Amino acid sequence: MTILFVILIIIAAVVLGFIVLVQNPKGGGLAGNVAGFSNQFMGVKQTTDVLEKGTWIFAAAIGLLCLFSTLFIPRDKTTLQDDTKAKTEQSTPATPKPVPAK
Repeated sequence: MTILFVILIIIAAVVLGFIVLVQNPKGGGLAGNVAGFSNQFMGVKQTTDVLEKGTWIFAAAIGLLCLFSTLFIPRDKTTLQDDTKAKTEQSTPATPKPVPAK
């Protein structure tokens, strides 16, 4: 299940990167004059709004996928017990063993 989340996060990140790269930093982007369509591109009048909404949607999707993926990470209870045992062993001082006389 974790692999599914990783794949979805990677796909969303690639699409988000593409959407961000398509936008023009000066505000024109695809809404600029694309083959003489002025403010209309494939039937969408406000392309900058669509790109901005897409940016927010994919950014939110990545964030939510990252949060939900933590619920599916397997947790091993024995490792938690080993960690607490290791901490108690570290906190107790070691007693020196007597050296045999020769």
